[in-house]
Amino acid sequence: MVTPAAKRKAVVHLCDQHGVSQRRACDVLEIDRSSVRYRSIRPDDAELRKAMKDVAAERRRFGYRRIHIMLERQGIYMNQKKLRRLYREEGLQVRKRGGRKRALGTRRPMIVPETINERWSLDFVSDAFTDGRRFRVLAVVDDFSRECLSLVPDTSLSGARLTRELDAIIQVRGMPKTIVSDNGTEMTSSAVLKWCQKTKIDWHYIAPGKPTQNAFIESFNGSFRDECLNETLFSSLADARSKITKWKEDYNRNRPHSSLENLTPNEFADKMTLQKQAA
Repeated sequence: MVTPAAKRKAVVHLCDQHGVSQRRACDVLEIDRSSVRYRSIRPDDAELRKAMKDVAAERRRFGYRRIHIMLERQGIYMNQKKLRRLYREEGLQVRKRGGRKRALGTRRPMIVPETINERWSLDFVSDAFTDGRRFRVLAVVDDFSRECLSLVPDTSLSGARLTRELDAIIQVRGMPKTIVSDNGTEMTSSAVLKWCQKTKIDWHYIAPGKPTQNAFIESFNGSFRDECLNETLFSSLADARSKITKWKEDYNRNRPHSSLENLTPNEFADKMTLQKQAA
């Protein structure tokens, strides 16, 4: 019995089960009667609780910090400590999923790029349809703005397909200086090597078994799997493309990113563009 609520509950139990007075129960449990008779005058915050639960229901993998940001965007302002208290009282804590063990990687810090299109990272993520068939998703991220440039689900993604998807992104955003990836067969294929010679883009391969050397895409993959793949059932490839594209747009436009001062990737990119024009 640590909290006042637990102590009041113990006194009530003693009175009901053994028929003793409240005074006697407090003496036995060594509890002050004033704390037992106290009645809270704190408001129930029903509207705040409802708004918080609505956000938590829509974004099941968001913790109280991101929920706090989303509520502020709706014009609902409250102290973060109060939100955390309500968050815990409503039992909305997010359970951490166990992950597989990974290589420790290098201790050398990851250098953060200073402009958009300075460095892109890419990787493949795998998942399954409801009938058990497997599919893969090509993920491409701008390491500076954290924008998700592409999420391409398909049952087969070759090196040639990879270069076509990169060409499509370049037509919209321009050409990156560097692309970072692991040593997968698609990334080391002859199609990719020829594409690098043609475009003059520096393609950097991380050391085998060192995923932290590609930390930006690894971080994105964790959010993508936690908030989309693990939360959604895909019945077909068309269904997967539709739902994953919708999540990508939400990630870029609406999801606050803690490393970007809680701005969305699109908001951060617009802010950097305005600062560059002002300079």
